[in-house]
Amino acid sequence: MQITDRLADTARWLRYAEEDLITAETLLEQPHLPPRQSCWYAQQSAEKALKAVLIFLEIDFPRTHDLNVLRNLVPESWQLKAAHSDLASLTEWAAEARYPSDMPEATNADASEAVEQARAIWTSVSTTLAEHGYHVEQDL
Repeated sequence: MQITDRLADTARWLRYAEEDLITAETLLEQPHLPPRQSCWYAQQSAEKALKAVLIFLEIDFPRTHDLNVLRNLVPESWQLKAAHSDLASLTEWAAEARYPSDMPEATNADASEAVEQARAIWTSVSTTLAEHGYHVEQDL
């Protein structure tokens, strides 16, 4: 992949991550909407942000929603890897927010926590990319 294509793909994945984060935050502010929707968009934001890093680094990644699997592909030298050592609770929302299960329904506290974690991941990704020479256009 040419560098211009790789940078364009990185930008597109980051933009999608940002849009999902904005959606998660907006839904969280709507008390009449189910909190699980915010949880799902938060997970999606984090997933896309991590995949943006992997695209930037030209690291192939599997088709997965498991945020720990994706984070583990990031080189040890990247601060975001250490800063987000366990993403299992956010990963759960990839499926649990979309389908009925034995897991308890998401609460507003769950949604707030998921959105906060997604925001931290997005910020960490954009900061770390900038430290590695990628200019992140931030609309948030």
